[in-house]
Formats: sequence, structure tokens, C-alpha cells
Amino acid sequence: MKASNYKYNKTIRIWLLIGLLMLIGQVILGGITRLTGSGLSITSWDIVTGVVPPLNDEEWLQAFEAYKETPQFHKINSTFNVKDFKFIYFWEYFHRLWVRALGFIFLIPFLIFIAKKQIDLYLAKRLGLVVLLTILTASAGWIMVQSGLINRPWVNAYKLTIHFMLALFVIWAMIKTVADVYNYGTSKKITSNTIIPITITITLVQMIFAGLMAGMRAGLYYPSWPDMNGELIPAVLLNGTHWNWGNMVNYDSYLFAPAFVQFTHRILAYILLGITIYMFFELKNKVALFSKKWLNITMLLLLIQVVLGILTVLNVAGKIPLFYGVSHQLVGLLYFMSLLFLKYSLREIKA
Repeated sequence: MKASNYKYNKTIRIWLLIGLLMLIGQVILGGITRLTGSGLSITSWDIVTGVVPPLNDEEWLQAFEAYKETPQFHKINSTFNVKDFKFIYFWEYFHRLWVRALGFIFLIPFLIFIAKKQIDLYLAKRLGLVVLLTILTASAGWIMVQSGLINRPWVNAYKLTIHFMLALFVIWAMIKTVADVYNYGTSKKITSNTIIPITITITLVQMIFAGLMAGMRAGLYYPSWPDMNGELIPAVLLNGTHWNWGNMVNYDSYLFAPAFVQFTHRILAYILLGITIYMFFELKNKVALFSKKWLNITMLLLLIQVVLGILTVLNVAGKIPLFYGVSHQLVGLLYFMSLLFLKYSLREIKA
């Protein structure tokens, strides 16, 4: 089932779960940062000195002056005062501080466990992969931020999506590690579980479009359901001349890309709903009790996610509603995670 038969103690197991919970928190903080327009409030990345926020009026004015040089200030937030700036600064600062705390919580115990020989080579490699992916995610995050500091008042949608997808792969690597440490698996062979990898693949594609939805602010263009501003298919998508890469690149100035992304996001949601219902009824009488719990959770989360998606669209009023938007992202992430836990719970344990 897995590449190690090493017995890990309770402390290591709890430590890994804390790490996974912190990774979830990081993704959610990223969503809050995006929805509050806070991501471009800090214009530099200082790994050490950036831990300390401005501590007095003079330092706050310096930070605010740096923000005033950004396109976002000139094109969107030119009426901001220092108080307004402090609000968006807080969320971006908290987002970055959480990453630093996550690294600290991982690194110190990791070194202690290694020194005490409580971690074998297999787990060390698994955690090394998590760390590598985390570094790549953080690097992509800074590249994303830089894309919004020159000319554009928002980050690039495609770079945001890469950053988001890398974060998902970090969580996937962590879930695989947790599943191995907790010895996920079953002695009950399931002959029809190919539906799970298919569902995971479609979910990953849906997550790509979720990232594009966020980056292009595509949810603002069609705030209605089940139609899209009175149309089943947006008229802009029915004109073949609009189907070119230039329109996908120039999503800020032309409707095609947001329409395409939101329409596809909706269609994928319907497909996922259908395939998850099929998966539920296909497997519910074939899997062991532990796997059935994950199957039930997966089904429940998707139903909640569909409702949240609809409520998010219907409550758009010039901007994405913070509560519904963040809840939609969180439940979508939990649905993806539940699929992975279901997948690993059905691994066959070899006698």
C-alpha cells in the first residue's frame, strides 16, 4: 500500500494534522486577501524584516506612500486614506505571516524528529516534497503580486491560477503523507473505483477555472442563475470570430474570456454534481464503513458547494460577497480534499 512500514508516534500524527489545517487556513486567507483587494497593499517581500509591520505613524505613512505608487491606488483606491490602507494591509500581512508561521511550525519539529530518529527516510522524502511545493507556491505568489504592481491594478489571472493550483498540490502532497502515516487503506477490494480518479481529474480542471474566475473577476459579469443575464449561452460565445487567444489574454477589456470562464465553470459544476451522485450510489454498498464516511462527506460537501456557488452569483452587487465567496472557496477545497481521502482509504492493503 505504501513505501514504509515505519510506526509513527502520536506526536508526529498530530503535528501533520496541524500542518494540514494550517495549509487550509493559508488558502482561505488567500481568498480573503483577494476578495478584499488586499493582495497588492504590501509592495515588497522581506522574508526577515517583513515579519514586523509598521509600528508608528511614520512607518505607516512610508508604507502608504509606497502603495500610492501602485496602479491599484491610482486606478481604484485613489480616495484611500491611511485608515483604509491599514485594513487591506492587515489581510495581506496576515496572509504572509501565516506562511512564515507555517514554515516555523514545520521546520523546528521536523529537525527535532530527525534528531531523535522518529522519522524514517520515506516520511522525510514525503515532507521534503511538501516543502519544495510550498516554496514554489510562495515564489509563484510573489510573481503574481508583481504582475499587479506594473500598469495593471489587479494581479494576472493566469499567474493567480498557477499560484492557486500549486497550493492545491501542496495540500495533495500533505494529504498523501497523512494518509500514509495513518495507514489509510482497506482489505476489501473495490472493482469499480476508477470513478474516483476521474472525479478528481474533473475537479482539478474545475479548480483551474475557479482560479481564472477569481483572477478575471468573471463572477461580476453574469450575476444571475440559472441563466446568464437572460441567456442560456452568452451571445459572445456563439460568435466564432471571438474564439482567439487575444481575447483570452485581454480579459480586462473584452467580455469573451470572463463569459467563457464562467460558462465553463458552471458546466463543470453540473458535471461534477452528476458524477458525484453516480459515484455515491455506485460505491455506497461496496466500501467499508470508514470509506463510506468519506463518501458521505464528499456527497454532502458537493451539495453545499453547489448551493454556495448559486448564492455567491445571486448576491453579486458590484463585487463578490465576501462571506459567500470565501465559503464557496473553502467548501470547494474541502470537497477536493475529501475526494483524496476517499481515494486513499480505498487503497488495497496487501496481506
